[in-house]
Amino acid sequence: MKRNALQLLLVFFLGLGSAAHAAESVVVNAQAHGAAVRIDAVANLRAPLHLIWKTLTDYEQLPEFIPGMKTSRVVARSGPSTIVEQTGSAGALFFAYPIDVTVESVEHHPRSIEIHALKGNIKRLDGRYDLEPSATEPHTFTLRWTGVIQPGLDLPTFITIPVMRASIEDQFTGMVREIERRESERRRLLAAAN
Repeated sequence: MKRNALQLLLVFFLGLGSAAHAAESVVVNAQAHGAAVRIDAVANLRAPLHLIWKTLTDYEQLPEFIPGMKTSRVVARSGPSTIVEQTGSAGALFFAYPIDVTVESVEHHPRSIEIHALKGNIKRLDGRYDLEPSATEPHTFTLRWTGVIQPGLDLPTFITIPVMRASIEDQFTGMVREIERRESERRRLLAAAN
């Protein structure tokens, strides 16, 4: 019995180590914002703007690379506004919170995307992606996500802060990895064509 418990602890801590290593290029901060949690996430990317933008706005494919997201379905488009229904879960360690939300994504091409919850089991979700080009490096951008999230459940901040931080870190890292994967594939295809 002790051996099984030790193996479980080892797997748990190895999993924490690999998650930290995978996210080393991503910086995420979280703090209480009234009953909600304010999240700031940032990463530097070396990829063309059109590729980053296409990945950020690839709403139907998000479940393929965003951890915790099960479905993402576009239900309406009007000008820069896209309405998306999403399901999934947010969690950390032994706590999981199911997500069922409809969001509006307002695209300010090509530099920012505002995201607001319209309905669902999240009381508040107001966030945005911002892309800032490097002043010195071509095809290099700082990708930033800032937002305020309040789950539908009234939970103490000592639970909501780590849960929301871990969830956004996983999702933001998933987005960054997919942008990097797509850029690697683009470069491979360019090299093969030459």
